[in-house]
Amino acid sequence: MTLPMSLPIKLDHSVVHVSDWERSNAFYREVLGAELVRRPSGWCYRFGDTQLNLHGPGFTPSEVARLPVQPGNSDLCFEWKGPIADAIAHLDLCKVAIHRGPIERFGAKGPGTSVYFRDPDGSLLEFISYDHGTKP
Repeated sequence: MTLPMSLPIKLDHSVVHVSDWERSNAFYREVLGAELVRRPSGWCYRFGDTQLNLHGPGFTPSEVARLPVQPGNSDLCFEWKGPIADAIAHLDLCKVAIHRGPIERFGAKGPGTSVYFRDPDGSLLEFISYDHGTKP
């Protein structure tokens, strides 16, 4: 069986486990610009048409991975649409420490420049910029 070069799919959502709803909601809203969406028992975060579903206190998911996600063990990358220097300034304004970077990385759109930081539970987050016109 030969599959087509590209299937009609795109990433819809992923899961992050948080230990404190209020703390995580504030961080993802203020630092990442998430739209907070209330669920019957918990929250999810929307970024346009992509979503982070959350596992957290009081929420029992119906389906989980063989090794369920735990607070602090996620690794997510978000595209920063603009110069990486603007992402660095934004993190500084939000008083979020940069774990590493800026550093050259390879993402979904090819070469880019990234900075790494952590959410309140310690999950590794990354901003990657494909804006090659401005160096930090």
